Amino acid sequence: METVHQRTETLYQSAKDVPWEQPQLILDSLEELRLALEELHVAEEELHLQNEQLISTQEALEAEQRRYKDLFEFAPDAYLITDIYGAIQEANTAAVSLLYLKQPLLIGKPLVIFLPEEQRASFRTVLNHLPTIHRVQEWELTLCKRNGATFEAALTVETIRNNIGSVTGLRWLMRDITLRKQGEMQLREARVQNLRLIEADRLKNQFLATISHELRTPLSAMLGFAHLLLRRLSNHPDAEVAHMLERIYCNGKHLLSLIEEMLDFSRLKAKGLELHPETFDLVDLVMITVEELRPLAVQKSLALDLKTHPLTLTVKNDRLRLRQIIVNLVSNAIKFTDKGSIVLELWELPEGRVALLVRDTGIGIAPEEQDQIFQEFWQVNQTNNRQHGGTGLGLAIVRALVQTMEGTISVSSRLGEGTTFRVELPRQICSSAQK
Repeated sequence: METVHQRTETLYQSAKDVPWEQPQLILDSLEELRLALEELHVAEEELHLQNEQLISTQEALEAEQRRYKDLFEFAPDAYLITDIYGAIQEANTAAVSLLYLKQPLLIGKPLVIFLPEEQRASFRTVLNHLPTIHRVQEWELTLCKRNGATFEAALTVETIRNNIGSVTGLRWLMRDITLRKQGEMQLREARVQNLRLIEADRLKNQFLATISHELRTPLSAMLGFAHLLLRRLSNHPDAEVAHMLERIYCNGKHLLSLIEEMLDFSRLKAKGLELHPETFDLVDLVMITVEELRPLAVQKSLALDLKTHPLTLTVKNDRLRLRQIIVNLVSNAIKFTDKGSIVLELWELPEGRVALLVRDTGIGIAPEEQDQIFQEFWQVNQTNNRQHGGTGLGLAIVRALVQTMEGTISVSSRLGEGTTFRVELPRQICSSAQK
């Protein structure tokens, strides 16, 4: 086209330079031809530009299709494209792996063949209604791999429509939810087991409360009679009779304390134990309690020391329950200490709190057992021939009482070196009715 344009321009100039008189018609014709060729040249340039734009658009479209294909092919979830009857037309790598069949063999297969026989009828029913349903979310089915293995699957299905809205195919998203279903089953079983444990714990606490109450009444009467007999037989000529009666009385008191311990525990578990705060001197209470427990330490040749940093420390708490905490911790220390000493320390903390520390030089507690010692019926020696008696409820009751008083208790210990319990409590607590 460029050559024709140049040749026309040359002829036009040659015609103008001829010395003889030329006809006007030739000049006009050449001028029109030249203008037409210029318009044709401009049109050619525009056509070339449009062609380049078309090529660029085509390349972008092809790149987009490749990206879509890659996304489809390498998506982590299994994707299928089927016709409206469920025959597979496309399958990505994840679907090939999930169904355990090579891609060329997968294409054309009806999806229904990957279902067990008992689910195929319901599958076909839903499949027939898909053009009107448009979408099915989390459709749970059992699918069968071609190697015979089965798995639980969740299917999401959407219709594919053309420009006029007609359904031309179906798009499937498949996920293997076998692990999720197993987890759900384990969770259900755990919940059932938990309910059984809760019920067993309730029955155990009810049994403890009932049996303890039934035992306490006759035992209290027996102790009363034993005490009367002791007073009457204090000067009996047969010392052996008085000694045996005293042993009956002492063992009965010990048994009653165990029963009271079980009753307290059952009340704490049932949230039925009420606190009755009163104002008193904590130092005075600790000193009196330590002196009451000193004979137990003397029997084992143990030193029992008390260190109170303030001379007086006024608190508002339940005197009886606070004494119970001190008794349980100190008697527990005496029980598990064969030589050395037990030290009880008391001091005032900032922000209206007090600290009580009980330290012994006893057998100690292994690190792996320190989280278990506050569990009910647990003792350091869990063998059948335990050297130390008791219900195993003492520390469980202490922790429950401390928590009821909105305090904290902690333990630190080393085997063969001893154990330290630290209790922190507010100086003033509320009664159970005020909480």
